[in-house]
Amino acid sequence: MSILKEFKTFAMRGNVLDLAVGIIIGAAFGKIITSLVNDIIMPPIGLLLGKMDFSNLFVNLSGTPYNSRTEAQAAGAPTIGYGAFVNTVIDFIIVAFAIFMLVRVINKVVQPATKVCSFCISAIPFKATRCPFCTSELKA
Repeated sequence: MSILKEFKTFAMRGNVLDLAVGIIIGAAFGKIITSLVNDIIMPPIGLLLGKMDFSNLFVNLSGTPYNSRTEAQAAGAPTIGYGAFVNTVIDFIIVAFAIFMLVRVINKVVQPATKVCSFCISAIPFKATRCPFCTSELKA
């Protein structure tokens, strides 16, 4: 089997296509969450903290005073943009929580086809009340 044909077989398997769709949707979802954090969540928090723009919070390493991080970067000054980092951390926490909630819902909706017998450790149908291998009565 040629490498190209083998790759085509691999790429056309269902789980690879599902993964590709998941990555594309995940990237789009990430953009939505970034906009949510930068455009909706952080401005009111900044307003409550004295009209502070988190994306403009930085440490100037050059010693020359600059009014904004953009101005410092345009001048080539080295900066540490900890405000942008805070935005990114909040972005990550929201995405992680959304994924956690999605997995939690899916786990409640999708019931496994089998369960493990606690006596003989065999895989048995989920709705079974007695193990077909060791005949032990199973708890619901």
